[in-house]
Amino acid sequence: MTRLTTVARALITTFAALLASTTPSTTAQAGTDPTAPKDFVALRSVDPTIIQEMRYVTPHNFVGERIDGYRQPICILTRPAAEALHKAQRKLLRQGYTLKVYDCYRPQRAVDHFVRWAEDLDDEAMKGEFYPNVEKTRLFADGYIAEKSGHSRGSTLDVTLVRLPAKPTRPYHPGQPLVPCLAPQDERFPDNSIDMGTGFDCFDPLSHTLDPRVQGQQRANRLLLKGTLEGLGFVNLAEEWWHYTFKPETHPDTYFDFPVARKSLTSAH
Repeated sequence: MTRLTTVARALITTFAALLASTTPSTTAQAGTDPTAPKDFVALRSVDPTIIQEMRYVTPHNFVGERIDGYRQPICILTRPAAEALHKAQRKLLRQGYTLKVYDCYRPQRAVDHFVRWAEDLDDEAMKGEFYPNVEKTRLFADGYIAEKSGHSRGSTLDVTLVRLPAKPTRPYHPGQPLVPCLAPQDERFPDNSIDMGTGFDCFDPLSHTLDPRVQGQQRANRLLLKGTLEGLGFVNLAEEWWHYTFKPETHPDTYFDFPVARKSLTSAH
């Protein structure tokens, strides 16, 4: 064997070793995502008429960027929650409304993303819209951000009402001027939701479902949503007019971390 051949073989061996040390880890990384239990479903498979405007797949949220774990704009819920929502939709359609969901199942990695953002006090890019009157140093203490979320258990969703026929919502473009979520409906970011008194994910006491300052049609709209959903087993979070949990929860003590993606469901069945 010539010296050149020996050197070449040594180089090939070294390259193969490097390839072996990197390629499997990449493959392993791609295959490490957990999948959903079989009792999780895509809401669209249970009720395709409910509007889905999944905010955390977009940059139009209080962080200002797509949130970790949101890979596709789909609502995933436990089957009992999805079926109860379908019953609510049937009632509301007869009254000239449709439900619209902003968020459903939320992976733990998304909650971790929220926590990292909240700890970065210099990042206030979206303050002007989502928390205009709240200091970012107060987000944990005031309960707007937490290390765990009921959404990660699969039976909680953020929802509103849209009057039929539903008009499209104008797309959000990063960098556009921000308007406080507390502003009158015709001034804040255009949303085809009926007027609930604040925008979605508005960090402010005015978002409390029964805040006494919210009266007239705005209060009636909140109570229509609340009465319909609570009559079918959902429980409202008093601090957020949009936040509901179906009870009893299928997984009351488990916080899942599979990505929001169709693959999470299809690979679990």
